[in-house]
Formats: sequence, structure tokens, C-alpha cells
Amino acid sequence: MLKVKPLEERDHELIREAEKVIEKNYRYGRHHIGSAVRSASGQVYSAVHVEANVGRITVCGEAMAIGKSISEGDHEFETIVAVAHPHPHEDIEKCWVVAPCGMCRELISDYGENTYVIISYNGELVKCHVLELLPEKYSSDIE
Repeated sequence: MLKVKPLEERDHELIREAEKVIEKNYRYGRHHIGSAVRSASGQVYSAVHVEANVGRITVCGEAMAIGKSISEGDHEFETIVAVAHPHPHEDIEKCWVVAPCGMCRELISDYGENTYVIISYNGELVKCHVLELLPEKYSSDIE
């Protein structure tokens, strides 16, 4: 069972930023995930994922948002979220929060081991520590 925390208003604002970036940039087959990361300074960086015809070279939205933050000199992260945009053939009207994939869990914890992740859990939006999503994280550190 995950240890989760309720969302604060600023977490809902982070979700809205992820929704805004994907609603603005959605393209079927190219961009359907938006992400937003809030740095420790309070600055928010949002980005979309970059789909590739060869799936394994697709870059996730979380990686793009983290890269954008780092590129702007903001290296400490507080909270991250990703949302999916519905495709035209889906009978869904609005974006929804999605959990990070395994590679993003590794990336988030590599660059922000104290970062919280907003997810849907037991039917509600909550946030949890990234290491809750990645038990026994791989490390090259020798103990």
C-alpha cells in the first residue's frame, strides 16, 4: 500500500499547467501526453512528450519537463505530474492524470530523489514520494 498525501491547491494548479500544454500542442500520433514539474523554487516547467515512429525512441513528457527545467538552471524538483489527452476516436472529453512509466520513475528519482508524483490511486488524485513508486531502486553506488 502506497503512502500518499492529499493534493493542495498548488498541486491542482500543476495539473492545470500539464493540461494547458497538451491542449495547446496535441497532435494525433505525435503529442498526447503533457507534463509539468514544479521546482523547489516554485517555478513550473511544462512540456509535451515527443512521439517517434520507432516507439523506443519516444521521449516522455516527464523527461521533457525535467529537461526544460534543468536547461533553465532549475535542478531541484518538488512535484511532477503527467496527463493524457483524449484521441479524437475516444469518447472522453477531458485530460486525465497518468502514472509515470518505469523509465520515468527511474529518471525522476535519479534527478530528484525527494520529488513527489501526482497519480490516481484508489479512485482519487493523490501525491506520493517517487521512491514509493520505485522500491529497491537501482543504484550504481557501492555501499
